[in-house]
Amino acid sequence: MQAPILTVTLNPALDMATEVPAIIPGHKLRCTDPHLDPGGGGLNVSRAIKALGGDSLALVAIGGLTGDRLAGLIRAEGVTFLSILGPGETRQSLSVTEASTGKQYRFMLPGPVWGPAERARVFTLLAATARPGGYSVISGSQPPGVPIDFSAQLAASMDGSHVVLDTSGAALFEVVKNPVGGLAVLRMDGEEGEELAGHKLETRKDTADFAADLVARGVAKRVIIARGADGNILADGTRRLFAPAPKVKVKSTVGAGDSFVAAFVLALARGQDSAQALAMGSAAAAAAVMTDGTALCRAEDVMRLMHEATAVEV
Repeated sequence: MQAPILTVTLNPALDMATEVPAIIPGHKLRCTDPHLDPGGGGLNVSRAIKALGGDSLALVAIGGLTGDRLAGLIRAEGVTFLSILGPGETRQSLSVTEASTGKQYRFMLPGPVWGPAERARVFTLLAATARPGGYSVISGSQPPGVPIDFSAQLAASMDGSHVVLDTSGAALFEVVKNPVGGLAVLRMDGEEGEELAGHKLETRKDTADFAADLVARGVAKRVIIARGADGNILADGTRRLFAPAPKVKVKSTVGAGDSFVAAFVLALARGQDSAQALAMGSAAAAAAVMTDGTALCRAEDVMRLMHEATAVEV
């Protein structure tokens, strides 16, 4: 049995991944054939949930010919989705790997500007699709033109749903400064955590202390802070947990965070506790970096790595 999961992607992208021998300024760089994937935080979460054997409904804003192509890729992967008519043309993103060094360069376009009509459509659809008792994932960048507290507005509109927020930049700072009542999960990376804390989070204890402080301040019931190659910290009011990152060969970091969120939320939706969900999320993030380009985690890799990601108390 699994509780319903809804993912929200308002600024999706047609992700292209390619490779060049070397990146040299001023030269024509001959690329390999691009690999295309549907991208954007919440959409990637739904794709990873599908790969892990779970179910979700992806709410995706789509516009223009690029949006049509994106929709075709989503259908091809068998992800259940509901499209919102977005303004203008759906954005594109490009990841280029330099073969000579293994370095990866990521170029992200901003996406079309949203107005009041698009924002109103989102709230209408959320009211019809967010299930009380289910999980709703708000993930990825906010589209240009929305207010800084738009994530908070989205979360507040899904009454009765366990809202999981994975955002960054000004939107993250806003939700920490002005907490959303009842937010179930807030996730951030280590650099964002240090910027919010105003100091380095050198040790796992430092990170756990800050996460626990955010929980105590009512920012979210569970706060997760990723510590990169070290692993992930979670505080939930009663426990402070650390799940190590399994040691794997890194091919691409694209999609690691989204794979983490997918596995974590899926575990919760299946009735598992914080420790089990954190371990599954850490294993999924490690599995994602093993794949090329914009590919996400594979279920067989996640299951194989689980024993290396067992959560422990901090």
